Amino acid sequence: MKKISLLLIPLAVMIVGFAVWGPEALAQYRDKSILNQVHTREAETGSEGYRYSLSPNEKLYILSKCLSSRTLPESEQNAMARPDSAGRDYQELMGTYAFVANRKDSSGQEVLAGVGIELCNKGIEELKALGILPQGVLKLVASSYSAVQYSAIDVPEPRNNVLVWKISLSTAKQNANKKNRLLDAYVDADTGKIYEFYVRTEINSWSEVDPDNIIRLWAEYMGLDEPVEYTNTNPLAETTPYFKKYSFAGMEANSTVVTVGFYEGIKELFLKISQ
Repeated sequence: MKKISLLLIPLAVMIVGFAVWGPEALAQYRDKSILNQVHTREAETGSEGYRYSLSPNEKLYILSKCLSSRTLPESEQNAMARPDSAGRDYQELMGTYAFVANRKDSSGQEVLAGVGIELCNKGIEELKALGILPQGVLKLVASSYSAVQYSAIDVPEPRNNVLVWKISLSTAKQNANKKNRLLDAYVDADTGKIYEFYVRTEINSWSEVDPDNIIRLWAEYMGLDEPVEYTNTNPLAETTPYFKKYSFAGMEANSTVVTVGFYEGIKELFLKISQ
């Protein structure tokens, strides 16, 4: 019995020692397997996660409401009917919709104008291939155009937002040749689709324009529902007598009105979603 007791003493010492120093030793071993090493894990990051998905009709409606809540330069013909807008910054809030310029993207990088110009050029080629724009419309040259990225936001529901590029022919050269050139456009920053455009053409008269065909092709190109002719038209709301309006389903039983028109004197064709 005395011999067995003597054997139990070392065992007891080992158990007490493990209880005291064991956890610390295990923690150090675990730390060595984690610290100073790179471990990877897949995670949802980037700009995709925080943006709410909208249908083409919803995006069109939100952008239309944002543009309609302010006065934006559209063409020289329209400029004759309003004060000079050169140098103004169109970022102020109006009602429940905001149109805010983005100087940086979601990652904090500066927004590059060349990206918007390239997207617009691709959109122009698509519209020409579909027959919406005349074949003579020229490719955009970056040095002659400005491109600013904006967020069109439904303020009460900020997840409802549309990211667009506003493309404009530079006004630095007052007497620049505008024949067959795009003057203004709004381009979807995600899809490259052109929502609105003003372009000088070689078309001589409104009789050469087929607005029904243009709006049908444009609706298919944008992925919109079928357009419906809009009959509740106020002719005094336009600065040209040559136009036709159409209605598209919007949001919450509201609709979006889209206008196809033409300034005959300066041969300018336009499609606009702003009122």
